[in-house]
Amino acid sequence: MMREVTMPALSSTMTEGKVVSWKKNVGDRVEKGDILLVVESDKADMDVECFNKGLLAQVLVNAGGSSAVGSPIALIAETEAEFAEAQKNPIQPTATKTAAVAPTPAPIATPAAPTPVAAATTNGGSRVLASPRARVVAQELGVDLSTLAITSARGRIEEADVRAAALPKPTALPVAIPVIPVTPPLVAQEGIVPLTTLQQAVVRNMEASLQIPSFRVGYTITTDNLDALYKQIKAKGVTMTTLLAKAVANTLKKHPLVNNSYTSAGIKHNRAINIAIAVAMEDGGLITPVLQQADQKDVYQLSREWKDLVERARTKKLVPEEYTTGTFTISNLGMFGVDRFDAIVPPGTGAILAIGAGISRVVVLEDGASFGIRKQMEVNLTGDHRVFYGAHGAQFLKDLALLLEKEPQQLTL
Repeated sequence: MMREVTMPALSSTMTEGKVVSWKKNVGDRVEKGDILLVVESDKADMDVECFNKGLLAQVLVNAGGSSAVGSPIALIAETEAEFAEAQKNPIQPTATKTAAVAPTPAPIATPAAPTPVAAATTNGGSRVLASPRARVVAQELGVDLSTLAITSARGRIEEADVRAAALPKPTALPVAIPVIPVTPPLVAQEGIVPLTTLQQAVVRNMEASLQIPSFRVGYTITTDNLDALYKQIKAKGVTMTTLLAKAVANTLKKHPLVNNSYTSAGIKHNRAINIAIAVAMEDGGLITPVLQQADQKDVYQLSREWKDLVERARTKKLVPEEYTTGTFTISNLGMFGVDRFDAIVPPGTGAILAIGAGISRVVVLEDGASFGIRKQMEVNLTGDHRVFYGAHGAQFLKDLALLLEKEPQQLTL
């Protein structure tokens, strides 16, 4: 019996996966548990195991191609006879998805383009011949396959035909003969570049985030004592990011309500304090690696864990539990010189803290009569109003400021 290998759902938000590479070739014998291929999910590249044994009879989605979750990407034959039959009657693999680029201006004289043939049908014209991927994309873009012509040598409509049909049709411009020779201006031509899998995930999360009824509370924190501590322990591998994460985790122990999140069934009380920290990805988008149970670990262990998480995040080697289990999120843009900003609450959490750069300022000192230079940073807490209220957020920030300003040495205990 021929077995289908389908695109797995590697995270709760994944709707489509991209095949990075196949670890087995057609004709190879596979066993249960063998690594069959590597798939790019919305946040990471992950090995996919085989759940059947037999012979890899056909690959339906080549490396570089994408497929919806649950759709077939390969066939496994249980017997030699089934494998031979699959070779006689192969199914055409899905074409590799490539980004659309801006078209180049047409030359003055162009050869006549071949006339595309009408869409081929089966069963007396009742079913249009199209690749599985073309059907999925047509449904996504609202394109009627029966109106398309076939340009592929394979005798069927391909994904590229569907995407071309969905593009806006250019408007013809009248040709004018200038009286005085001038250099014509360059005409900007537009093209559509499909979102990457990671960018698609960010879009979905941001759309969900904007549905959260949120509020914002700001606070100014003096960081001179924190900076002095950082200089003492920086050589031991401690980063400012993990110092701040540890401070937030310790403060959340006093304010567990801020660590909770909303669900349709009610408020989810999170026992673990898992600090997610936003990291920008080189190819666009962001990911939030999670420092698990940050309140129970010292800052040195957290720094080692954070270094490992960031390295694997940027090579897409994280597993879902390492970027989807945060209960509170930190976003720090201070390294770019940004002094203040607002952040959006990630779905599934109750709050996010936006941290700006530390800036030296002239301030009134404690005696109220003299001035001095102090290093200060602005922090803004965005909270889900269904989970806690402004007064809770304000008290959380007050205690966080007290820890960082007066008792930063506690972060090393």
